[in-house]
Amino acid sequence: MFIVDEILVGEEIATERFSCDLARCKGACCTLEGGRGAPLLDDEKDLIEKYLPVIRKRLDGRNLDVIRERGVADGYPGNYATTCINDRDCVFVTREAGVARCAIEKSYLAGEIPWRKPVSCHLFPLRFTEGSAPALRYEVIGECDAGRRRGTDEEILLHGFVKESLVRRFGAAWYTKLELACAERAALVENGRPTGQPTGRKARKEG
Repeated sequence: MFIVDEILVGEEIATERFSCDLARCKGACCTLEGGRGAPLLDDEKDLIEKYLPVIRKRLDGRNLDVIRERGVADGYPGNYATTCINDRDCVFVTREAGVARCAIEKSYLAGEIPWRKPVSCHLFPLRFTEGSAPALRYEVIGECDAGRRRGTDEEILLHGFVKESLVRRFGAAWYTKLELACAERAALVENGRPTGQPTGRKARKEG
């Protein structure tokens, strides 16, 4: 791993290719088995509840029944996640032609609400964990094989694919430093030099 302004970054983020292929994966990341939905920041739970009167118009009866019974999120402050249906579908999944779509994002794209969706969803397939050693990692799952193939075929770098969400979460200045660090790591790999173990090296802070 390498460090960008106190955040550990997985090596794969510098070099892997990726681009979601919804036509093939069918939105699998929204329906993964496990019983826990998308991780939420505390204020994101509040935003979902605020905009629920709009979002609910895109949900079917099953989803609305679950929300009435269990609410929009499971967990507790600092550890919320969206509610799941039968330990799989996020409660905000709506299907179109067999593809799982996000009712929150659809409401945003339609100009009905000003908030896009949980940042953890926006970042995927990257995962960010906070704490004493904040870390950004690439989560590899079989359901995203099509995204890896498409990214390779179209030569789309993983960190470039998720640029919008990284800027949203960490800011434009941080993303610029990430780009520079990724270019350095990629050059080392291309030249056949090992990238090494986690180091204390970090991009120079501005100001």
